[in-house]
Amino acid sequence: MGFHLIDLAGWERAEHFRHYRAAVPCGYSVTVSLTITRLLSGIREGGYRLYPTLIYLLARLVNAHREFRLALSEEGEVGYFDEMVPSYTVFHPDSETFSNLWTPYSADFSAFCRAVQADMDQYGRDKAFFAKPGGPKNQFPISCAPWTAFTGFHIHLFSDADYLFPMFTIGRYGEENGEIRLPLAMQIHHAAADGFHTGRLLEELQELCSHPKLFL
Repeated sequence: MGFHLIDLAGWERAEHFRHYRAAVPCGYSVTVSLTITRLLSGIREGGYRLYPTLIYLLARLVNAHREFRLALSEEGEVGYFDEMVPSYTVFHPDSETFSNLWTPYSADFSAFCRAVQADMDQYGRDKAFFAKPGGPKNQFPISCAPWTAFTGFHIHLFSDADYLFPMFTIGRYGEENGEIRLPLAMQIHHAAADGFHTGRLLEELQELCSHPKLFL
């Protein structure tokens, strides 16, 4: 887990970072409706499940772009991790609570899905908030709310204005005009990424959902 400091003097977003971290500290939310018709067909043929697949795709794209791997060092200096690890929720119907698990990222889709399933099998029934111990600093959160086909979703951080990692929430999918569509919300710290960066990630995500053979 490498962490590299960014030289603000040579960083093209240094002024934007300072502005949105100190002068006007803020974040923003984007909710999109992903078309996953071909994705569902492709993974079902391969015997894969949707949730681990979405975790893989989000981790793949977060790791593809430095702006979504930004963090602050213990001294408060901005830098970026070599690689990010997805943290994701599992629901406990009997207690109506959830737990957080994490799985090391692998670019190998099949290997990653097997690792997620192994973590779910080992820790998924543990009702502790952090059910799998040893969570690394370079983990970003993915949550799943499959009960609601939301059109907007907003998370408000009240105490940590320096949390720079993106946050994702997956909703309930359903059929719309002959296509299967799934809501996805993304929360971003404006110091880390602008609308261009977020839009690019979401476009790339839709491309992978529309052409699953790119990773299957």
